[in-house]
Amino acid sequence: MATLKLEIVTPEARIYSADVDMVTLPGVEGEMGIFPMHVPLMTQVVAGELVARMGGRDYFLAVGEGFVEITGDRVAVMTDMAIKADDIDESKAEEARKRAEARLSEKLSDEETATVQASLMHSLAQLKVKRRQR
Repeated sequence: MATLKLEIVTPEARIYSADVDMVTLPGVEGEMGIFPMHVPLMTQVVAGELVARMGGRDYFLAVGEGFVEITGDRVAVMTDMAIKADDIDESKAEEARKRAEARLSEKLSDEETATVQASLMHSLAQLKVKRRQR
């Protein structure tokens, strides 16, 4: 059976690199499923849940905004955040969500608002992935 080489990188490090059977990722138009031999594509990724299926088992990651390049045998995700489900601290993510929501009620500049909204989306993505593990 054909596989895809999935690579996920952030500005800090390569977070994930493995051969997978399928990838589901959050795109700007909605969730996107990618199988081997997918048509070449480059698109934007939004904060949410990325699922890598390997050997009949799903592996979950929380990802932030970024881009994905898809070829017939490779999926390269470049994002500002990627955290494996097992590495997410639910209480810290919940605290970050509350802080971001509180900040959004303050008077902020456009730049501050964008930063706080990105932080909120990161924490919500982490909570979604972590709570799925229950």
